[in-house]
Amino acid sequence: MATIEGASFFSLDDKHWPNFATVVWTDEHDEGAPSNLARPGVYRLNIGVGKETFQRLVGDIREPDYAAFDQVLPHPVYASQRWIAILNPSHGTVRETVLPLLTEAQDRLAQRPMRARTT
Repeated sequence: MATIEGASFFSLDDKHWPNFATVVWTDEHDEGAPSNLARPGVYRLNIGVGKETFQRLVGDIREPDYAAFDQVLPHPVYASQRWIAILNPSHGTVRETVLPLLTEAQDRLAQRPMRARTT
């Protein structure tokens, strides 16, 4: 896991990119602050998923409320790269939805050739 101001990035190890999940608690990289992460205690979990999973979970959402808690939504910036987002997921959502998605995301990344990080 790598951490920068306002975000943590999860990859297969600290020396490789890309990541498969992030946790952010600042809107500084999202134009217009769509998730309103400036609210006390608010964070957003982002997960990169496969095409079928993305379509199944969020493919029909046309006007997402990016500031809604505990809902699987298309990522406000990276939806075109098949990232989903969940603000403050509940324990039930973590158990039933997030953990399987994290496993899928990590497995998908593990199957791809790794590129060394150059930072």
